[in-house]
Order: sequence, then C-alpha cells, then structure tokens
Amino acid sequence: MINNDHAPILEVAGLSVSYGSFQAVKEVSFTVKPAEIFGFLGPNGAGKTSTLSAIEGLLSPVSGKISIAGYDIHKQPLHAKANMGVQLQSTSFQPELTIREIIKLYSGIYGISLPDEKLQSILNDVKLEGAATKRFGQLSGGQQQRISLVIATIHDPTLVLLDEPTAGLDPQSRRQLWERIEAIREKGHAVLLTTHSMEEAEAVCDRIAIMDHGKVIAIDTPEALIELHKNDPNVISVSRKGKITLEDVFIGLTGRTVRS
Repeated sequence: MINNDHAPILEVAGLSVSYGSFQAVKEVSFTVKPAEIFGFLGPNGAGKTSTLSAIEGLLSPVSGKISIAGYDIHKQPLHAKANMGVQLQSTSFQPELTIREIIKLYSGIYGISLPDEKLQSILNDVKLEGAATKRFGQLSGGQQQRISLVIATIHDPTLVLLDEPTAGLDPQSRRQLWERIEAIREKGHAVLLTTHSMEEAEAVCDRIAIMDHGKVIAIDTPEALIELHKNDPNVISVSRKGKITLEDVFIGLTGRTVRS
C-alpha cells in the first residue's frame, strides 16, 4: 500500500499498553500527517515511551491499531518498519568506528548503494565535511546527534521518530538540528518527536499532543492550545511572565508535581 498525499502517515487508534496490572497507555489515538512535525509532550511517566515503543513495534499493545504509511505494524511489520526511521535520545554507535565506516555499515544494512561522492555529499549537508575519518567517540554531542539523524533517515523513511533529539545540546547545535528536522518535513515526510522543551515544541512543531497518566489530554497547534487555555485559572496561576506560554499551558494541564 502506498501512502497518498491526504492519508495520515502515522495512525494510532485506541492504543492501550499494560505491564501486568498497570495500564501505562489508555485508549490513545492520534494521527501524523504528511509534511507535519508532531510533538509528543508529557511529564515523566506519562506513557510517552510506552507509546513510542508500541509504534516502533518493540512491544505488543493490549488493544488498538497502529499503521505506518498504510501498513499495520503488527500484521505487516517489515513493510511498516521499512517506512520508519528512529533516532534515540542517546546514541550507541561503536565509538571506535569512523563516521565513514558507520554510515557505510548502516547503508549496507538497508541495502543502499553509497559511493564515496554520495557519502561526502551527506557529510557536507550536515556540516561535517571534514569528519569522514573521525571516530564517532571523538565527536561532540551535537555532531553525534547529526550523524544519528543521518542514520535514522538514510533509507528515506516516510516517518521519522525522534526521542528528545536535542537534549543536552548547546543553542547552536540545537538550531542546526531543528533545520535538519524541518528539511525532513519539506520533503513531505512526517516527524514525531518527544521533547521536554516547550521552546522547541513551539519553534518546530506544527501540532502537539500533551499526554498525562496514560491519556492524551490535548491535541492542537501550540498557538491554538495557548489561545484555548489562556483564561484557564490553573494556567494563569502558574504563569510567571504575565503572557501565557505553552509551558504555562503544559503545567496548568499536567500539574506542578515533579515526576520521578
């Protein structure tokens, strides 16, 4: 099945995930459209990681359906995963391998031909043109994240999952990664990212979902959510600048309590 311009690239419907008697995800539903960056926000323990793990096919839900580019993740896992790229928060590439070796290795795994001129073009594109012979362990955190995103997208997937991609990066590295994420959207692909940065969610996400206690409690554009909740007493009470921000909305909806 080929995804058309109007059908969602990712569909999650009625997803529930349990660990024994504990229900981590409760009837979660949302879609991510072509050419959309969709932010997935929530406090620690809200159920984001379990939801992402189900989308990646790493765990089986109690109920619900997940499809990627029209392919059911459980009935057609190979087709679904071929349309998906994943970048985790912490990379685990072999630190002793050079960038050239890592990219060549993963392009081979995906069956992609990668002549030296194409490899150099990729490195030029991510501002690492002189790093081909550097070992992965020698790169800065921002450089490692850029290589990680190259690997996640080397097979040109229609859906890219990013788990806190800019955590711990300096402002310059964060902005560069935002540009890379926006370039994925410009190709008509879909991006689902988790972040704890409300600034990031406002800056790059077309829509966001806020999750808490296993449920999605709000979905809309950042601007629309701010407008909808700007007069909510719970939101107003946490505002520190007078002007309601997405962070105020987030805390107003999920509470002030620090989650472990």
